[in-house]
Amino acid sequence: MTQEHLSGARAVSSGSARSTTAALQMMAEGGNAFDAGVVGTLLLSVLDDSGFCFGGEVPILVRPAGREEPLVVCGQGPAPRRATLEHFVRWGGIPANALPAAAVPGQLDACLLVLERWGTRTFERCVGPTLDYLDESPEDWKHRLAATLRRLIEAERASGLAGVREAFYGGPVGAELARWCAENGGLLEAGDLAAYRARVEEPVHRRCRGCDVYKCGAWSQGPALLQTLALLERRDLSALEHNGADYLHLLVEAMKLAFADRDAYYGDPDFVEVPLARLLSDEYNAGRARLMDPRRASLEQRPGLPQDVAPPSGGHAPNPNPKPRDTTTCIAADEAGNTYVATPSGWGLAMEPGPTGIWLGTRLQSFNIWAGHPNAIAPGKRPRITLTPTLVLREGAPVAAISVAGGDLQDQTTLNILLALVEFGMTPQQAVDVPRVATHHLVGSFGQGALTPGRISVEAGLAGGVLEELRGRGHLLDVAPANLGMASVIGFEGARLSPAGEWEGMAGVG
Repeated sequence: MTQEHLSGARAVSSGSARSTTAALQMMAEGGNAFDAGVVGTLLLSVLDDSGFCFGGEVPILVRPAGREEPLVVCGQGPAPRRATLEHFVRWGGIPANALPAAAVPGQLDACLLVLERWGTRTFERCVGPTLDYLDESPEDWKHRLAATLRRLIEAERASGLAGVREAFYGGPVGAELARWCAENGGLLEAGDLAAYRARVEEPVHRRCRGCDVYKCGAWSQGPALLQTLALLERRDLSALEHNGADYLHLLVEAMKLAFADRDAYYGDPDFVEVPLARLLSDEYNAGRARLMDPRRASLEQRPGLPQDVAPPSGGHAPNPNPKPRDTTTCIAADEAGNTYVATPSGWGLAMEPGPTGIWLGTRLQSFNIWAGHPNAIAPGKRPRITLTPTLVLREGAPVAAISVAGGDLQDQTTLNILLALVEFGMTPQQAVDVPRVATHHLVGSFGQGALTPGRISVEAGLAGGVLEELRGRGHLLDVAPANLGMASVIGFEGARLSPAGEWEGMAGVG
């Protein structure tokens, strides 16, 4: 469950009450939203350890006060040098929860980059609440991790943030981590760690009902949300009954088309040419939108032809136990207008960490082993991940920040919440509370199992007549008690997203 807190013009919403409190305390002591976001993210790596670990990954959207557009901090590490396609073809797939599926850990360098570029506090101060928690724990691995963090603090005292980075990625901590991987069948080596740097990138974005919606690039699934908005552009959604059968049917059919393109074309843009401009263009999506039958659910996977060539294909048996243990969320905003939106993740390792106490995530399972596919595994390549923070601006000012845990559900949950805000004028609390819908008509991002044609999940609380109407249109329904994706949302002071919607002050909800 996510937790939120508001204080004056400051707001934090994250995956844990303790991380929320620690982040808010940082701002109360004079730190900004970036300091607070790093505090929350570091603490969540040990506190919300069913969804995130210190050796995991984190994509972050940052918007410094006064900057017109946000920036992306990519904290997704690449595949190690030894993680070749041939290696995993021999294995018959990428193991879901085993050490060979560990990517280079990216979250620490992403946090250091945020502090370096926009923060005001030291790593020592930001990691303090994490150490407090670790010191309280009786678990041995947490004491080993605490000792590692203190070594990083000593490196900072000697050489600043660069010293922390060097100690972890190029120095003694990285060497110990690489040695432990080698002794236990992992592929991660010291050279992989030494070569890694988190980086700043430009986001992708789309206008939606007078707002600008910003996402990470095609190494994430984020652009699929933008394409879904493009597919719905010519539909007067606000004229429909919210969560009525017509409305939910349109959402599901649009998501099917956007996710078909995600599954066919997305991958690390450093390695493959992703036709993203075409995939998000009005012309392309106007043609794609004509495929949506308003009365009948599609049972086909239908990627488009943005480059007038057939999409790549391929497949293999799904990996065993492909479902990860989930993700977490961290959003922080301050009175100056600084905003930090992160979706940290990284778990699945089925063995306790070694001398460093650092758990490693197993994000390589988000690759496939289909030769020629944009998301086929290769050394140095980033997997196409589900992690996908969202920032919404209007006239250059932030109006909503959204982060969701839930794998392939993440952008689907975001779509439900975003449209409730911009089309129906709901408050953040209302937008999170109303029942949601999600499709399973996609290739799963963990193990790449085949799609389930026509299968959707709906949350309990939808009217029985709506469910029957959806069944009548050919949808195969699973009724979930609640929580199709765990969401954190912050709405901002004076935000007005539709003629019917306005709220005063910052509004945070988990």
